[in-house]
Order: sequence, then structure tokens, then C-alpha cells
Amino acid sequence: MTTPLLAADTLSRSFGALSALSRVSFVVMPHERRAIIGPNGAGKTTLFNVITGELAPTGGRILLEGRPIEGLSPHAVARRGISRSFQRNNLFAKLPVLENLRLAAAAGRPGTWDLLGGVERRRAPLDRAREVADVVGLASRLAAPAGRLSYGEQRQLEVGVALATSPRLLLLDEPTAGMSPEETQRMTRMLEALPREVTLLIIEHDMDVVGSLADQVTVLHYGEVLTEGTFDQVKADPRVYEVYLGGV
Repeated sequence: MTTPLLAADTLSRSFGALSALSRVSFVVMPHERRAIIGPNGAGKTTLFNVITGELAPTGGRILLEGRPIEGLSPHAVARRGISRSFQRNNLFAKLPVLENLRLAAAAGRPGTWDLLGGVERRRAPLDRAREVADVVGLASRLAAPAGRLSYGEQRQLEVGVALATSPRLLLLDEPTAGMSPEETQRMTRMLEALPREVTLLIIEHDMDVVGSLADQVTVLHYGEVLTEGTFDQVKADPRVYEVYLGGV
């Protein structure tokens, strides 16, 4: 039997008397694309924060290929092959697209210490940066400062920065939030075209995006797993319609 790439086992996180996550369990298999959906306050971003080491769980375990990672620092989690994009812009606005991607690629390579040195000094990260720029549709924008990109292009670059570290598991937190319909379609096509070698876990409110991308969907409600299954199975569940889809 194939070992899950990621497994959350009765994962909990409390903030004082508030239970943001309560015994959440699910698995993500290698090469899978799984969406986490739920209404605001369901615990989705808290779940990502716990997986990536931004927050320590108050109970339960997180296993990466069967090995526990709960309680590790974000840096240690990233070293094990998990990369993440955030809801808010996390780019170097004054640096060009190529340099944002090169820095991310260099950070994931042992022995690359001079991250702020000349771009031509590190051939492998530079090559990786150009490769990723092509994947995320920014090959023609390499010299543009990140801060001068359109909003949609900045979100594409954020995905590229996460990809540049060559992760095994990519976590995307609402990658289409705030986008126009045209930008959303472009982002969806880009994500659909990502190589299956990269396993994808995505938080997303746009059900068209979820339906296009996700092999499996996990629904959170008040910090608990309400249900999971294929998009069609989840969409047909009257409980999901009541707590989430019916309110859209």
C-alpha cells in the first residue's frame, strides 16, 4: 500500500477556550490534488499554519511520508519538502521577477549561502528560476519589479516562488482571492498544468476552481471535518450545501 505523502491524525489547535481545529484527520496521497473548503472561520488557514510549523498543534500528529513533523519550525518543515503561498503578498516588491524566483530556488539548495549576490553567480538556481517563470506564465516579465506586476501576475509569482524550492507538497492559500474572472481563469489553467510530481493542497472559495482542480475535497466546519470525497460527492451532500455552498 502506498504511504500517504501527508497525514493529519486527530489534529487539534486551541487558542485559549477557542478550538480552531478539533481532531481533524485526512490524508493526501502522492500526486493528489486536494482542496480544503469551508465557510469563513472554519479553521482552514489555521490548518495550514499548523502543517507548515507556523503554529504548534495542541493535539494530534502530522506525518510526512509516515514521519512526524508536528512542532518543527517552518524552516525545518520547508527543508522536508513542503512549500506554501499565503493569502497576502509575500514578495520582494523592488526586486525583479527573476530575482524573486532565484532567491527562492537558492534557499532550497544546500551550500548556497550568498543569496543576495549577483544573479549570474549561481547557475542552478538561475536556471530553476527561468524554468519556473515559464511554468507560471511570467517568462516575458523576468526583468519587471515584482511590485509593478498586476495583481494577478503577483499571485502567479507567489506560486512560482513556492514552486522554485522544488517542493514535494505545495500548499496554496486562496490563490485566486481578489482576482477578476479573467485572472481566475488564467490562474486555474496554470495550476491545472502543473506537473503531477508536485502534490497540491489548496484552500479555495471559488467552487469552479475547486471543481476544475481537486481530485478530493475536505470540508471543514467549526474546526472539524464535516465530510470529504470527490467534488461531485461533496457538492451533493446536503450538509455541505447548508453550511457552505448554499450561502454562496
